[in-house]
Amino acid sequence: MEWDSDADKAIQKVPFFVRKRVRSRVEEAARAAGRSRVTMADVTAARERFLKKMDKEVKGYQIDACFGAGGCPNRIADTDISGKIEKILKSADLVGFLREQVGENLKFHHEFRITVSDCPNACSQPQIKDIGIIGAQVPTITENECIRCNACVEACREGAIVLPATSETPEIDFSLCVKCGQCVRACPTGTIAAGKTGYRVLVGGKLGRHPRLARELPGIYSEAEVLDIVRRCIDYYKANSKNGERFAELIEKDENFIPELTGKK
Repeated sequence: MEWDSDADKAIQKVPFFVRKRVRSRVEEAARAAGRSRVTMADVTAARERFLKKMDKEVKGYQIDACFGAGGCPNRIADTDISGKIEKILKSADLVGFLREQVGENLKFHHEFRITVSDCPNACSQPQIKDIGIIGAQVPTITENECIRCNACVEACREGAIVLPATSETPEIDFSLCVKCGQCVRACPTGTIAAGKTGYRVLVGGKLGRHPRLARELPGIYSEAEVLDIVRRCIDYYKANSKNGERFAELIEKDENFIPELTGKK
């Protein structure tokens, strides 16, 4: 559906985490009124309805992804982990929990937020969510002969790969590597191949009055391990959050949470 320039500018001012939802509601209302173009009047009317009924829109959680399944050209882990996470979130009845803690005047900032990013480009902003999940692939050097084409060096935007004149194979600085898998795709000989493939996991990010970047858990996790981490984080949140206190605020005060979560004390 087409949008007037003023209407489109106005919708860009809506907080990004509900912008897609608001845009959809505006278009639905305009379509129901028999219009094929959204005007500023549609945006204003929808905003008023939306704010008055926000409590009814809150479902207790938000789960986002960069693109739909298979939509990201840099996708690493080929699984429907977002759908499996949403099943966990639904079964947790977070909206019922929040109503007990906060009351009936729920806002979107009360919702538990999880995002999945298919690669380290992190388009879905995992660094500022309660749980951020990023596809990851650890490169490994094989016995295949290197033809010194330099493709891996050129593919690595972090400068983590060098090809010394004194070495027969590339060298990878894993302190710089973000596990994007681009060097694996670029290598024509298989000298660099895919090692462990899975996910990086970040916990405890948020925006608001006191923003906080999420903290990355050590290691690369399988799908099953990620789902277990999600369950345990939600259980912890429901056991400890009072009056709408955010997950990030809880774990910031608990120095034992991450060591217990990862088993690395």
